Amino acid sequence: MHDIDDSVVPGSVYLVNVQEKTAVVHAGNDSAIVLSPTPSNDINDPLNWSRGRKLLQIVCVMIYTSSIGIGTTVLYSVLQPISNDTGIPLATLNAGTGYILGWGALINQPFALTFGKRGIYLISVLGNTAICLLTPYIKTEGQWIASKIVQGYLCTPVESLCEVSIADVFFAHERGTYIGIYTLFLFGSNYFAPLIAGFIYDGQGWHWVMYWAAIINFGSLIVLFFFMEETNFVRNTSEATEAVHLSTKPDAEKDDKESTTSSPVSSGDLTGLPKTYSQRLALFGGRYASNKLLITMAYRPVILLRFPVIFWAGFQYGTCLVWYNVLNATCSLILSEPPYNFRASFVGLTYLGPLIGMFLGTFYSGWVGDRFAVRYARRTRGIREPEHRLWLMVVSLLLCPASLILWGVGASKGISWVGLVFGMGIISCSTGIGSSLSISYALDSYKDLSGEVMIAVILVRNTLSFAIGYGITPWLHMGYQNTFISAGFVGLAITMTFLIVIKWGKSWRIASRKRYWGYVADGTLGH
Repeated sequence: MHDIDDSVVPGSVYLVNVQEKTAVVHAGNDSAIVLSPTPSNDINDPLNWSRGRKLLQIVCVMIYTSSIGIGTTVLYSVLQPISNDTGIPLATLNAGTGYILGWGALINQPFALTFGKRGIYLISVLGNTAICLLTPYIKTEGQWIASKIVQGYLCTPVESLCEVSIADVFFAHERGTYIGIYTLFLFGSNYFAPLIAGFIYDGQGWHWVMYWAAIINFGSLIVLFFFMEETNFVRNTSEATEAVHLSTKPDAEKDDKESTTSSPVSSGDLTGLPKTYSQRLALFGGRYASNKLLITMAYRPVILLRFPVIFWAGFQYGTCLVWYNVLNATCSLILSEPPYNFRASFVGLTYLGPLIGMFLGTFYSGWVGDRFAVRYARRTRGIREPEHRLWLMVVSLLLCPASLILWGVGASKGISWVGLVFGMGIISCSTGIGSSLSISYALDSYKDLSGEVMIAVILVRNTLSFAIGYGITPWLHMGYQNTFISAGFVGLAITMTFLIVIKWGKSWRIASRKRYWGYVADGTLGH
């Protein structure tokens, strides 16, 4: 990797060329947008792929996300029938996956970044297929917990690797859109699974709920084998080349003219031979890091939690997951009891509300967020700060407490089911906004260590999720009204912390710059 100047601010990049600097590469469809990271001249660089090839890659990532999401959550709407059939207590059925999901990334992610992501994805979906097929044959508590721990380990890429794959092929001004799409499919598949599971159970029994999940995963495996490509690439550059120096002055920027091209890298300027289709099908396409770095990547995510930006992103993301878990834990309880008395299939249909809410939330935080970031950068001399995007959380600041109170108080007072489904949709919308913006903020701040940053974020997120799994039952003993009024105020307080990050986030990034660029210099995976 080229020499790195550790005086630059991580995450602060020139996104809009408002001062007509010539030493930059621009987006082909907008001569003012600066491409960050700067693509290499290698024809195999994922940043140089055609638009269609990039979109095919993102489709594959979304297929993977959906299949893993369905395979790991489809059984939650049929836990009671499973308990009745096997004699395994509900408490045990709910346990298992959470013991290792997320923490397993400390092993999986370094291997993916060292040997290739494609092989890890394929092994993950193959393993999920096998677990779904074997689940109907489980008879004991030990077998159940063991299967869920294995499944949790195999499925960790869905939480931390997909975001890195997106960052591999898309530039800073477009990443938010695809992070939003990823968030939609991640949570959307979790909402869709119980929706279809209720109908499958009514018609074929709970065994076929798992068989259909296995069929979906196996179909995804076939598609991914033939169309998903490796996106690891040693670029030998970093975002330090686009980052903003602490000493940068507006007047100096105007005089910084260099006689280099200001046009995007065209196909005629690319060097090297493109990979053949058979080379693209390789399970592991090469080696991208040393053994020393492989070991380092296994523990450095824990060290990165010292960075306030990363810890906050994980905490905010984890809080969003807490509200998602609380909704799932109470939905069936509320709607299957008087005055609603919904059957399992009808309870599943109510998840259409969260699906719509998640779509609206991720569209707002993703597509709208990218355009907001570009417009904001035009007002700040072309400089994009990761904190700019966080202003969009104002909407979540309003929706989060309102939706939680509507859900809990509404259930306590027995309001119309329409009001409850509306509340579910708003909770989901707020969850999508907070999750997508948290991920984008972490990646925008420390892009060159995106793989390790996402592990650190997921560690915080899943630790919160794991804790709420134990705390939700005693919390609900307060009654739906008191529980969700308190949840609403907790959500309001936590969401408001984005104002603190907007104020102090850049100072935190400045304070971490020497340590961060030192970590980047140690690595061989340039982005």
